[in-house]
Amino acid sequence: MKILITGGAGFIGSHVADACLEAGHEVLVVDDLSTGSLDNLNPRAKFYQISICDPSLSQVFEREQPDIVNHHAAQISVPRSIENPLADVETNVKGTVNLLENCVKYKVKKVVFISSGGAIYGEAEEYPASEAYPPKPLSVYAINKLAGENYLHFYNHQYGLNYTVLRYANVYGPRQNASGEAGVVSIFINALLAGKTPTINAYPDAPEGMIRDYVYVMDVVRANLLALDRGDKEIFNIGTCVETTTSLLYKTILWHMGMEMEPLRGEARQGDLRRSMLDCSKAFQELGWSPIFTLEQGIKETVQYYLRTRSER
Repeated sequence: MKILITGGAGFIGSHVADACLEAGHEVLVVDDLSTGSLDNLNPRAKFYQISICDPSLSQVFEREQPDIVNHHAAQISVPRSIENPLADVETNVKGTVNLLENCVKYKVKKVVFISSGGAIYGEAEEYPASEAYPPKPLSVYAINKLAGENYLHFYNHQYGLNYTVLRYANVYGPRQNASGEAGVVSIFINALLAGKTPTINAYPDAPEGMIRDYVYVMDVVRANLLALDRGDKEIFNIGTCVETTTSLLYKTILWHMGMEMEPLRGEARQGDLRRSMLDCSKAFQELGWSPIFTLEQGIKETVQYYLRTRSER
């Protein structure tokens, strides 16, 4: 199959591109490199440097006629979405609609849409949250991801466009961008390698930090491959159903780096949920997916990656 991956030069999208190529598919990457990197780009993928918001995206579809669109391109920062809502709408809503319009026009067979299980449920009363729990987003980012899901439902109803939605927990692993606030694992590792003291953000009554569901990127990649021909018109949580505080995450990273350093303490940021954990039993039952990597294994792999890349510089 010919698969077009938006955000395919980014952290998760580039790993998905690698896996699709290894599986024998033809891969096209659309990325404006606003957060992605040419270093992540697989040389066997055909690359178009263009924004999903650009009207000329239609020229890529007309030329390439992809079978599948895997939509990873997004504005992913929760605090940034609150600070600049219109910029988030531009990418996560208008960009998605532009993409879906082209999917219909050029008869794409299926869209795999990446949503946010880590944000879309808000401060869920059901814990862990299942796909049946009604989303109660508490950030502009989460609101716009939910809008993307609703647009998919509309395009399926109106035009028959097939789709699968993957709601990610907090993904971490090699190639994660540490320049923003979305990738706490890479932020901690890069700070420690630079001799800087990381900061753990927390609410006053929960000093150990936020509770999150951390899922390793290679587990996420397997879900994307399974979604190519399974899970039609369905939504799936992709996580571990294991809760981890920011403090425990930090201690795990320290242990694998062989270091000792007391962190700084900071206030919770705008949009920070107190806790988030996903029930992923539906993905197991219908996609045949479940996570393989434990937090210990995933952090070990990630630390080794950053140590290797640092030694190669």
